[in-house]
Parts: sequence; C-alpha cells; structure tokens
Amino acid sequence: MSTGRLTIDLDAVAANWRALDAKSDQGVQTAAVVKADAYGLGVGKVARALAAAGARRFFVAVAEEGAAVREALGPGPEISVFAGHMSGDTDMIHDLGLVPMLNSVDQLTRHFEALPGHPFGVQLDTGMNRLGLEPAEWAALRELVLAQGPRLVMSHLACADEPTHLMNRQQLDAFHEMTDDVDAPRSLAATGGILMGPDYHFDLTRPGIGLYGGLPFDKAQPVVSLDLPVVQIRDVAAGESVGYSNTWIAEHPTRVATVSGGYADGLARHVSNKAVMFHQDTPCPILGRVSMDLICVDVTHLSETPKALTILGDHQSVDDLADVAGTIGYEVLTQLGARYARYYARGRG
Repeated sequence: MSTGRLTIDLDAVAANWRALDAKSDQGVQTAAVVKADAYGLGVGKVARALAAAGARRFFVAVAEEGAAVREALGPGPEISVFAGHMSGDTDMIHDLGLVPMLNSVDQLTRHFEALPGHPFGVQLDTGMNRLGLEPAEWAALRELVLAQGPRLVMSHLACADEPTHLMNRQQLDAFHEMTDDVDAPRSLAATGGILMGPDYHFDLTRPGIGLYGGLPFDKAQPVVSLDLPVVQIRDVAAGESVGYSNTWIAEHPTRVATVSGGYADGLARHVSNKAVMFHQDTPCPILGRVSMDLICVDVTHLSETPKALTILGDHQSVDDLADVAGTIGYEVLTQLGARYARYYARGRG
C-alpha cells in the first residue's frame, strides 16, 4: 500500500450524535450537519450512519451537496440548504425536495415566485453579519414570510466556541427579540450552542464538528485515524540536511523514515519541524519541510523498523494537529485528501 490509510469510525459518529442529542430536553429535535462531504469523511456512509442513529433532518451548505445526501438517504429525511435558494438551483430544490434556508430579500422573492408552496426556512442575522435578514428587513417582511409557513427560523452564533464571550448572550437576546412571537420552529445552536445549555436550544439544534470528534465537544469519541506508509528508511550523518531548503540539519547520526503523504493530502506545511507522528505509543518528530507527497520523520529511537506511522489517532487528534499548524480541527478534517485509502470501521473507539 503506497497511500495513507484513513479509518473512519461510523459507530463513533453515531455515538457522538446520540450524546449531543441527549443534551437537549425532550421535544428539541437534533439534526445533523453533513456539509463539505460530511466534513471530508464521505457524506453517503456518514449520513446513513446518522440516519440509523435517529437523525431525521440534515443540513448542507449548497444544493449540490443536498443531491448527494438525497441519493444516500432516499425520499424520507428533510435536507436543508444553508446557502438558501441560489440562482440556477430551482429545479434541483424542487426535484430533490430540498429546503432552502432563505437569507436575503432577493432569495425570498426568487423562492416565492419560482416555487410557490415549496417548503423553506429563513435565516436571520443576529450580529454575525454573514448570512440572514437584518432586523429591519425582518421587521418589514416577517408577516409575509410567516404567512407562507416556514419550516424553520434560524440564526447562527459567531462565538459559541467561547462560552463566556459576550457575543453569545447578545445574539441570544437578539434572536429572542426577533422571534419570540413566531409560531414556527426556531434554531440557534450548532455544537457549541448545544454545550452552552438549554437557553440556546430552542426547537432544533444543528451539531456539526462535534459529530466528527472535534472541539468544542471534548467528550466526543474519536472518529478518524490516519496511518502513513513508510516508503524508505535511510541513515543521515551529522551535518547532513533533510528535505527542502535545509530547514533541518542533523546534529548527530539519525535514522530517517520517509512516509507517503504531504500537503497534497491535506497535511499542512505549517507542521514542518513541529508535529510528531506515532509508532504505537512512541512519538516520532517530523524532520524538515512537509512536501507535496512526502514527509520525513525521526525513527532513530525505535527498536524496530516501522512499516507505517500514525499522524491522527489515539495519541493525536485533529485538534492536536490543528494546534501545531495554527488552525482549527475543522480545517484539518475537511482538507484530508482524496488519495487516502478509506476504511469505514465499526467500533474502533
């Protein structure tokens, strides 16, 4: 095997959904966010695992992603589109029974004219300034919108990964002010909002990153592991360099393993000379630059010659690797490349 082995534990995904679902009171529905190909892990298999666990509503970023979920799940579950009703999406929304989350005056007009009577939701801007009707727009249009019977009225928290951030309470108050007399179901919380407690749960929650083992859900079961095969091992003398630009020079004789994987596989150059890989329980430092297809690793201290090294697994989560790279676990997950051999396991965790 010359490519990395990416193992995805579908039972862990299902267990994380059930754990987040259990944090809400009875009567609050827990959906599942499966945008970006289920955060890079394969939307078909992941969506089916979540449906088997009990999820009945799914959220995607764009209509094309909704098509993949509908193909995987069939006609039953509700699939909502965060980007709303974009120009050119009308046939797909209609034919696949997607529910666009309308987020502008233009989208409201497009949807009501092109698909009268078709289900929809509406997004409100409570301060994030990304998507959604602003308070003045909502005040002017709310009666018209509510008369059409939206499936959901939602907003999105900007700082839910920081529970004490003042923005959370400001957005909660704004959402109450804009929707407390609305009869339609309401939604504000994704993973971080769920963890902040029932004040943020309303009628439906929308967990995403927590399903896939990422922070801020620190009780999540790990979902992914990634093993990279060793292509070659060589002995490097003191004073010799490893990799591009001579960024690592041996201070003493070093045994170096070159593994198959690199930034073309979503392993960022920012972890060069910083991150470690693991042989069983033993950390092995990365030496030099991460290149497009190859990474060099110090295995001098190992008592045996490894056939593969682990970069994601029990000893290093996506958030651990993200910390080293100066990014977030979302980015690590969604950038995992297409060259890996993917294995869908049951009960790894």
